[in-house]
Amino acid sequence: MLSTGLSSVYLGFSTAAGIAGNIFAFVLFVSPLPTFKRIIRNKSTEQFSGLPYIYAFLNCLICLWYGMPVVKTGIILVATVNSFGAVFQLVYLSIFITYAERATKLRMLGLLGAVAVVFAFVVFVSLGVLEYDDRQTFVGYLSVASLISMFASPLFIIKLVIKTRSVEFMPFNLSFATFLMSLSFSAYGIFKEDPFLYIPNGIGTILGLVQLALYSYYSKISGEDSREPLIVSYV
Repeated sequence: MLSTGLSSVYLGFSTAAGIAGNIFAFVLFVSPLPTFKRIIRNKSTEQFSGLPYIYAFLNCLICLWYGMPVVKTGIILVATVNSFGAVFQLVYLSIFITYAERATKLRMLGLLGAVAVVFAFVVFVSLGVLEYDDRQTFVGYLSVASLISMFASPLFIIKLVIKTRSVEFMPFNLSFATFLMSLSFSAYGIFKEDPFLYIPNGIGTILGLVQLALYSYYSKISGEDSREPLIVSYV
């Protein structure tokens, strides 16, 4: 009876961590909205780059696939958060391509096609070649590599803050949401005993803490409010 009760509590904490991660991730997914409102208003992508959204879209697709029961059972909240993320990135990319210049438009369409081919290949290998355990390991490593590659964004911003001694391009709300999301999914991964979740999100938690510490230090020195981030990261 005690074992069943503890199991229910454990499951409750696990689910709560996963739901919290979904909520904080949603904050990150909507953070580029001002950028795309500007693109629509000006009918131009100006100097904005679409590459971060290509990377984010691929990352969401791979992590979505890892959270599907056919690959790994019991982590459906990973699939839900990344399904929402994939939809957001696809909408952002559609807007970007619509208002981009012809050369940029063709390049972005080519990259979007490459993402589709890569994801189709991952799905084909997962289902057509690998058994369940090997499939889980294969997609798990891909999701870790994908998540770690996304750390280029916060690392770039951390370097920029240190170099300029200014928090101009590191909004506090975005840094705080990134930290809470990574922390939530680290806890979710620990509860699920899944290193493919808690290792990359643990790294994200550390980077989030570094960003918050830098914000606290340099905002006092510069007395500046942060502006729109140069690059938005998605996990």
